[in-house]
Amino acid sequence: MGRYVVGVDLGTLSGRAVVVDVVDGAERGGAVHAYRHGVLTERLPGGPALPPGWALQDPADHVEVLRTAVPAAVRAAGIDPAEVVGIGVDATSCTVLPTLADGTPLAELPDLRDRPHAWPKLWKHHAAQRQAERITALAEARGEGWLSRYGGRVSAEWQLAKALEMLEEDPAVFHRAEHWVETADWLVRRLCGRATRNASAAGFKGLRQDGRDPDAGFLAALHPELPGLLAKLDHGPLLPPAARAGLLTEEAAGWTGLPAGVPVAAGAIDAHVTAAAARTVAPGRMLAVLGTSTCLILNAERRHEVPGVCGVVADGVTAGHWGYEAGQSGVGDIFAWYVERGLPAAYAEEAARRGLSPQDLLDALAADQPVGGHGLLALDWHSGNRSVLMDHELSGVLVGLTLATRPEDIWRALLEATAFGARTVLEAFGSAGLAVDELTVAGGLTANRLLLRVYADVLRRPLHVLAAAHPAALGAAIHAAVAAGVYPDVERASAAMGAAHRETVHPDPARADAYDDLYADYRTLHDHFGRGGTDLLHRLHARRARRPAPADPSSPG
Repeated sequence: MGRYVVGVDLGTLSGRAVVVDVVDGAERGGAVHAYRHGVLTERLPGGPALPPGWALQDPADHVEVLRTAVPAAVRAAGIDPAEVVGIGVDATSCTVLPTLADGTPLAELPDLRDRPHAWPKLWKHHAAQRQAERITALAEARGEGWLSRYGGRVSAEWQLAKALEMLEEDPAVFHRAEHWVETADWLVRRLCGRATRNASAAGFKGLRQDGRDPDAGFLAALHPELPGLLAKLDHGPLLPPAARAGLLTEEAAGWTGLPAGVPVAAGAIDAHVTAAAARTVAPGRMLAVLGTSTCLILNAERRHEVPGVCGVVADGVTAGHWGYEAGQSGVGDIFAWYVERGLPAAYAEEAARRGLSPQDLLDALAADQPVGGHGLLALDWHSGNRSVLMDHELSGVLVGLTLATRPEDIWRALLEATAFGARTVLEAFGSAGLAVDELTVAGGLTANRLLLRVYADVLRRPLHVLAAAHPAALGAAIHAAVAAGVYPDVERASAAMGAAHRETVHPDPARADAYDDLYADYRTLHDHFGRGGTDLLHRLHARRARRPAPADPSSPG
């Protein structure tokens, strides 16, 4: 038997592949491929403008990762491709696309290229908030038992809200779609030629509980034609985490440079496979993936009802445990927004003069501030709120501005806001009786030293920082090792192949005490705008939605 597996992680802006040793999880080679179209938020490529709140992707960008990053990673590893024994794929979720029965994306059909609903809706597509609210209200009125397993609310990011939005706004596209597929499952089909559905996405994003999707009666009460969705979801067997979906086809072998017949693992959610990479699959060990958004993953022995949680699913992360997911829909996105749109030119010039990134300059200027010294408080809702309010028509708030406020003050307030948002989620878990004994952090934002210090102080707990450049891709490789039969389960594969901690960041008691006071004010602001004063933020959102579409930069004149 060979000794290598390949993990492929399809992120928000790029995809990456790694070649990993099955013995110890050491990365032998890797490659990253940036999507040509990135995230489509303004308009379709060469097509019409998109309304506010939309976020789409091009399925061809995802396939290009398989064609370019996988062979490049194998070349970088310097191994014989014949030594690869398995491949695993994860993707963002809920990122869903409508397809024909043979797997062809509707977005690739010439007559549907200009129809936005034919394109894959990224996890951060938040335009279905009103549909999500109606689904929640109906589930409450009917006493649907599954609702409590999603913290009492259905998210606009999830499968059903996006499908209902499609049906109501473009019924022709809804009926043209023969399958409604998570991106990870669609990519697995491209690799092995077999349609499957991964149980994690079906449970966490598709409202599937106790072996059942929401029933036809419930769907019909939302829209008389919505029960047609059930046939679109029934596109293959439901597979648990790390199950074998099939074998690499000759066609996919030609793209990837791997041998035909290599086992392909079931599709997976990016944050969930990262738990395997972080060795946090044991109960009580929480993983926080800090990136564009934040996902918080926890396994437990029993099911608890956690208000505002994004889902609790049996066998959702690993077999034999209840998997929990929560998170924040904007973290790294908020920081990127501020640098791109809020930073004065003089700061960018100073950063260039010092040979620093703008983020590093802001960190350096803000690092020595006393807690609360900037006099600011922010709400981290620039991309809506995932947990615990699950409302994507909320928006960011910044209070305390004066004529003396400096850019680094706002920067630090935004870092702190995301830490306060994370604390809100952890407190919800604790109030529900779920112990978080250990917290590990992973993802691109762990490179920010100031952010780690702020999080440790705000959360009042040590942060174990994962030493892995591509943790989700490593997790996908760990799933591939299980699918290939190298290990009998994810737990044992994780123990052998998971990454070590790079360091542990401990809270400073004095700063933590000061942050307790500031957090109390954050909760006052959070509850006012998120629970009592939502009408104001919703009205602002509605006005923003009525603004004219941006001009097409490619149009003449």
